[in-house]
Amino acid sequence: MSELKTMAKTQLPKLDTLSLVTMGLLMALQLVISRFSVGNSFIKVSFTFLIVALLAKWFGPWWGMMTAAVVDVVGTLMTGGPFFIGFTVSAILGSLIYAVFLYQKPVTWTRVILASVIISLLVNALLNTLWVTIMYHTPFWGLLPVRLVKQLIVTPIQIVLVYLLLQSRVIQTIQERLNR
Repeated sequence: MSELKTMAKTQLPKLDTLSLVTMGLLMALQLVISRFSVGNSFIKVSFTFLIVALLAKWFGPWWGMMTAAVVDVVGTLMTGGPFFIGFTVSAILGSLIYAVFLYQKPVTWTRVILASVIISLLVNALLNTLWVTIMYHTPFWGLLPVRLVKQLIVTPIQIVLVYLLLQSRVIQTIQERLNR
C-alpha cells in the first residue's frame, strides 16, 4: 500500500526520444497483436499481456496506465466495436498491477506469479466478466465459471511467457539501453 502512496506523490517521469519511440512501437505492436486474438466476446485469448508487462516493467505505472488506456480506446476505434469504459479500466488496472510488481524490481518467479494471478482473478475473471454481462445482458454467475476455467488454463502459460520474455537477454539489453 505504501508503494501506491509513493506513486501518487511522484511526478510523471520524463521520456527521452528513445523511450518515446520505443513506447510508441510497443503500443503499435500491441494493437497488431490484439488483432490475432482467438475467441469471441465472451472468451478471448491474446498475447497482448506480454506488451503490457513490458511497458509496465520499462516505463512504470504512469506511462503503463496511460498507454493501456490509449491502446484500448484506439483498438476499439480501429475495430469499430462497441466502446465500454469498463474494459479501459481493466486495461489500466492490469498495467498498474504489472508495474507494482515489476517496475524497477528484479524479475522473479514470485513477482510474475503474483502479478499474473491477481490480474487473472481480479481483472480478467471478475471485472471483465462483469463488463461482458453488463454489455451483453448475460448472467454473471452463468458466465463466471467458464471464464474461471479459461483463466485456470491460460494463467500458467502467461506466467511462463512473461517470465521468459522479461528474463531474455535481448529484452534486458534493450532495458539497459533505455535506462542510460
